[in-house]
Parts: sequence; structure tokens; C-alpha cells
Amino acid sequence: MERRQFQLTKQQAAAVRREATRRKISDSAIVREAVDLWLRARGHVRAEDRMSRAMRIVGTFASGQKDLSRDHDRELADAFRP
Repeated sequence: MERRQFQLTKQQAAAVRREATRRKISDSAIVREAVDLWLRARGHVRAEDRMSRAMRIVGTFASGQKDLSRDHDRELADAFRP
């Protein structure tokens, strides 16, 4: 971890402290979580996280087609054809 120093308003600091106390974690953990959410909302996602998310959905959906794995290039081209 890298140590940083930030200033919060009194209201922000109080809200962070309340949430940290409620969840029995540190103020720093709350701030790290908030920064992660902010970054993800703006499209800043680590490649490892993106790959992990993609791999979790593999096999989740059924196309109903028996030859999809064999003809996936054709199917993909068909899907993106205007």
C-alpha cells in the first residue's frame, strides 16, 4: 500500500467514521472502497478484473445452437454485420 494524506470535510469524515464503525472496518478501508467504486464507474478497471469478470459468465447462457463452438467466427461476424 502507498500512504497518502487527504482532507475531508467534517460531514465527510463523520459519514466515513459512522460507516466504518457500523461495518467494523477502518476508515481507510471505506475510503479505498469508495475510490475503487469511483474508478470503476469511470471505466478504470484492471485487466485482471476484466478477465475474471468475463470468465465468470462463460457457460452461463445457452444459444440453442449445437455448432456454436465450431463456427464461432462465422457467428460473431454475423452478429456484427450491419
